[in-house]
Amino acid sequence: MYQILAEITGNIHYGLQAGLGCMAAAIGVGMVGGKAAEAVGRNPGASGKILVQAIIGMALAEAVAFYVLFLGR
Repeated sequence: MYQILAEITGNIHYGLQAGLGCMAAAIGVGMVGGKAAEAVGRNPGASGKILVQAIIGMALAEAVAFYVLFLGR
């Protein structure tokens, strides 16, 4: 009985951890994209540099989701 309860609790915790981690990564990617669009709107000449920095920032924010999904279990 306790074995089943422990397994169910572990699955619930993993689901919550994965959901919250992926949600945080999505919020981070959205914030980076929004600020990059705002920066390009202010200075269109620097769009190349801003794009590179935005892609790096989005990749780092998205890495959190991969850490949560693959290392969480």
